[in-house]
Amino acid sequence: MVREQRIEEELVIAKKKTAKPMLWISMISMVMFFAGLTSAYVISMERDDWVTFNLPQSFYISTFLIVASSITLFFSQKFLKNDKRQLSLVMVVITLLLGIGFIWQQYVGFNQLKSVGLFFTGPESTVSTSFIIGITFMHILHLLAGVLVLLVVIYNHFKYKYKSDNMLGFELGAIFWHFVDILWIYLFFFFYFIR
Repeated sequence: MVREQRIEEELVIAKKKTAKPMLWISMISMVMFFAGLTSAYVISMERDDWVTFNLPQSFYISTFLIVASSITLFFSQKFLKNDKRQLSLVMVVITLLLGIGFIWQQYVGFNQLKSVGLFFTGPESTVSTSFIIGITFMHILHLLAGVLVLLVVIYNHFKYKYKSDNMLGFELGAIFWHFVDILWIYLFFFFYFIR
């Protein structure tokens, strides 16, 4: 019995030691993926059929929403560390709602691009619009993964799995969410300054 308990404790310790490095490795691979996409965008700007355009207004709104979501998640984590579980839960739910708002504003942005004649595919599409929409869409896929992570965090919050002395799952979710936030800020400024 004691031996089994000791093995279980060692497994928990091993999980804690490997969880964050594995997350960092996956995030580094995502950075490399988006670096490749944005590099291809820069190289493609030399094409004769390149079209420049202003970012849709909704991309500005979505940027505000994603930054606000990271702020609320930061406070949620801080409240949890101070054993203020209810406040933490409220803030993580607000984070989720802001994340969903971000996705909605991205959808609105795609429609704004279409309304001015910029299409992702088809005969009216251009390389530049295909790139901006393709890169943004790939980010949205990562954000959807972040939304799923937030749902798991909220579920585990309800199950009382997080405490001030046991926050590994929450911390992993927060690191990923903040990463997705920083990734969008990079993409937003990239598209804003490099046209």
